[in-house]
Amino acid sequence: MAADACQAAGLTVLELPAALTAELVGLLPHGAQATNPVDVTVAVSEPALRACVDRLAAHGALDAVMVVLVPTALSEATGDDLVRALTQSTTIRRSRTVTAVLLDQPEPVRLLHATGGAVPAYSAPHSAARALAHAAARGRWLAQPSGTTPELPDIDTAGAHALVDAFLAVNPHGGRLDPEACSELLDRYGIPRPPEARADGEQSAAEAAVRLTGPRGHVALTAYGPGLPPGSGHDAVLLGLVGETEVRAAYRELKSRFGDAMTGVLVRPMVERGIELISGIKQDDVFGPLILCGPGGITCDPPAEPAAQLAPLTERDARAMLADPRCSSLLLGRHGGSADIEGLKTLLLRLSRMAEDLPQLAEAALVTVVAGPSGVTALDARIRLLPHLVHDPYLRRLR
Repeated sequence: MAADACQAAGLTVLELPAALTAELVGLLPHGAQATNPVDVTVAVSEPALRACVDRLAAHGALDAVMVVLVPTALSEATGDDLVRALTQSTTIRRSRTVTAVLLDQPEPVRLLHATGGAVPAYSAPHSAARALAHAAARGRWLAQPSGTTPELPDIDTAGAHALVDAFLAVNPHGGRLDPEACSELLDRYGIPRPPEARADGEQSAAEAAVRLTGPRGHVALTAYGPGLPPGSGHDAVLLGLVGETEVRAAYRELKSRFGDAMTGVLVRPMVERGIELISGIKQDDVFGPLILCGPGGITCDPPAEPAAQLAPLTERDARAMLADPRCSSLLLGRHGGSADIEGLKTLLLRLSRMAEDLPQLAEAALVTVVAGPSGVTALDARIRLLPHLVHDPYLRRLR
């Protein structure tokens, strides 16, 4: 049962080396089985069990030892305390993890005070196996290189602070930045985005399209406005518009969809085709800022949970986010494209720097990040600021 629980938790129950098996047979009572799992029999004495556990815990082929103890009438009659065999080692400190399963224990888990430390004791094998699996996973994570946080060029922290302070001076309770302020804040951190122009009517939209791409260039129109309903998404964007007639018609179409909620449009040149993702920042009262990245655009139906990492990101963290199955299934070309992985990694590092610098940043969403073969472009940013108040999230409050 214990071996099955270990295998179910993803642990390896390996075959013991022949020399170790022979040594254990010499330590244990007649009839004992020294394969893995080791059956010490009901006749095992406290000294024999102690010697067996010490030998297993000292062997380099093993990472941990799980000992399952069942109360027997024989141990009660002889006065052997088999639990004491686990807690009182013949060595100062065992070099491998030892955990116990005490089937008669009422508590799910407790610590047994032992020579040189403590032995965790569980009431069921599956609980002990899961705990060992978590410990093994954490050990692998701790063994990884910590990574480095690179110095990024084109960062204007002072300018970003000035922009945020100016907004909160006018909006002391916080709020969402308008498109121009969003673009300015992204520029302070070198986050790539296409050129754009705001337009509040058909004529100004047509003029902006010619100014950005020429008379026959392809542009996109995105509706904006503080009253725009949440989740407008693709309904607020019209793509591939060429010439004054199409731009004017697109403006009228968006106005008919959103009415007075739309205060204008953003006019942008069409960007290189690529893989669409969503990325951003989310503040958490307990953990601090989280950096997010996941599927976005037409490749994400229904919406999926993004990958997340705590800021500040190292280069290793950024690579791990992009290797997460939620991102890698897109980036490895399954959806028919290739992406600038280094550009995406740098984008995540720049978002991390922004999150570090600006605790007032409640959330920032790059609703569409287009990753093409030759570069990365962030579209449709939405940023919300709040005054930064230092508080303990665990402190109870009266309302």
